[in-house]
Amino acid sequence: QVQLVESGGGLVQAGGSLRLSCAASGFPISRYAVGWFRQAPGKEREFVSGISGGGGATRNADSVKGRFTISRDIAKNTVYVQMKSLKPEDTAEYYCAAAKDRWVTMAVAEYWHWGQGTQVIVSS
Repeated sequence: QVQLVESGGGLVQAGGSLRLSCAASGFPISRYAVGWFRQAPGKEREFVSGISGGGGATRNADSVKGRFTISRDIAKNTVYVQMKSLKPEDTAEYYCAAAKDRWVTMAVAEYWHWGQGTQVIVSS
């Protein structure tokens, strides 16, 4: 049974940092891409960052480039996103998801297993 569990969200001041974790089970992250998405109230879910199954490719949305870094620990089957220089517009529910293939894609439809989300609130 595939399961993804996010953690690490919270309240932080603008300019601060957080590290989100996505603990995966039921599939190896070494073979499937994992992505981070976020959804703010009243907005569509959007891609934030992703890492390929091979681990050699990462991709970030333009809005987070230079601030967010995705990484993974194969032994723990866990994917992380380190978020720095947080802005109030980063406030959202953050989700991790397993892709249908090893390649990173920004398309929500290409991810078929999702975690329950973790909330990030950035105060100004």
